[in-house]
Amino acid sequence: MLVYTSGPYSGDIDMNIATARWVAIKLWEAGYAVICPHLNSAHFEKDCKATYEQYIAGDLEMVKGCDAMVMIPGWEASKGAVEERNYALSLGIPVYVWPNFPVKLC
Repeated sequence: MLVYTSGPYSGDIDMNIATARWVAIKLWEAGYAVICPHLNSAHFEKDCKATYEQYIAGDLEMVKGCDAMVMIPGWEASKGAVEERNYALSLGIPVYVWPNFPVKLC
């Protein structure tokens, strides 16, 4: 099962990346394959000229191939996370809010 993690990136970027990384680790340890966009483009805002719209479009492409989405705490305040969630729901992809995910920890 391929799981996409969605949550805030902007704001306290280092903390948001660390939180997303922790959730991704827990999901990997439980036996899921995980796409964690926070790690895919960590700190690209410093070096990459891609626009917010380009990042969101890329994220939505990744969402298409996932079996489930896990929302990271604070997702409600993130414009991008809300958009990713709504897109997943429109595709019929189940969306869970961490820690309410059917995780079977090793």
